[in-house]
Amino acid sequence: LLNKLSLYRITVLQEIMTKEQILENFDPSQPGLADATIFGLPFSAEQSEIIVIPVPWEVTVSYGSGASKGPDAVLDASFQVDLNHQGFPELWKLGIYIDKPAKELKKKSKKFKKQAAPIIKALESGMILDHHPSLMKDLEEINYACSDMVEAVREQTLNWMNKGKKVVLLGGDHSTPLGYYQALATKYENFGILHLDAHMDLRIAYEGFTYSHASIMYNALQIPQISKIVQVGIRDFCEQEVEVALSDRVLVHTDSDLKQEAFEGKTWQQQCDNIIASLPEKICISFDIDGMYPWYCPNTGTPVPGGFSFEQAAYLFSRLAETNKEIIGFDLVEVAPGDDDWDGNVGARMLFHMCGVFAKSQKMNVGNKIKFNR
Repeated sequence: LLNKLSLYRITVLQEIMTKEQILENFDPSQPGLADATIFGLPFSAEQSEIIVIPVPWEVTVSYGSGASKGPDAVLDASFQVDLNHQGFPELWKLGIYIDKPAKELKKKSKKFKKQAAPIIKALESGMILDHHPSLMKDLEEINYACSDMVEAVREQTLNWMNKGKKVVLLGGDHSTPLGYYQALATKYENFGILHLDAHMDLRIAYEGFTYSHASIMYNALQIPQISKIVQVGIRDFCEQEVEVALSDRVLVHTDSDLKQEAFEGKTWQQQCDNIIASLPEKICISFDIDGMYPWYCPNTGTPVPGGFSFEQAAYLFSRLAETNKEIIGFDLVEVAPGDDDWDGNVGARMLFHMCGVFAKSQKMNVGNKIKFNR
């Protein structure tokens, strides 16, 4: 019944029907509701257990662009995701709702990205910014705008967390989750970040941008409640990042080291168990989609040869959810659409899987895994 309704009628039903009544009428085997929320689900924000905060922002990107369009690309592709996930067949019943971005975020991203371009070009040509007052003034304005973005994400996250919702973040470039981590830090005294990425992102104010996408993990280390960052799949870094990575609060599993172990007989299960054992009791997952092989995300901003597969990432997350450690949140960033729907499709399916492992770790009912070979 609900699959035939317009957005207006869906909204009306959400107001007059209980969640249980909607569940009775909604057929998950039919095409997703194009006018409903993410994954074609018919639930309102109040009826949903998981809230997705989209952050369409990419002001400081210095190579490929498009990450600001990631949330829309994932949303559009999500309607093609079948809801009967093999590992979490009841996940959709919890309700997953995508919120609106913070006010004027898209507009500001476009404006300040344009303003940042001459600064990046100047640095790449060897210019010294201190000798150019106009560029320095623009840099200061951009850093202020990025600070506003961080605060807006923090407030939006806390708003939903204070209402008892499980909150996740969908970027945008990798600078976008900092406010999300700050919000988590108000609720948890000690937690770690499981960071999947091609890059360390430990540069200090890269290109002068305090909140650069390449500085997110360095900025995260400034949050006292984050006791450890465990990085997986790393294959690109600079000398400055190595110095930061050698601290006691960072543990790096480079792609090269993981591949060497695999070539010498170590299984992915053994590697995952080793990674998980090094994590603190509470974990936030940060997944830059360029951590995977580039054919999964060909349009992401800074692709690097090598990486891991979709299935390897999904297995690591699922294995983590089966332990006694608690996943307290996650972000998925750097999805950038190209000429087709591929990147958005991969992002949408990974987002759905990550919602499943998050919910399972939080002891929410996601159903029992479907086993076909019995």
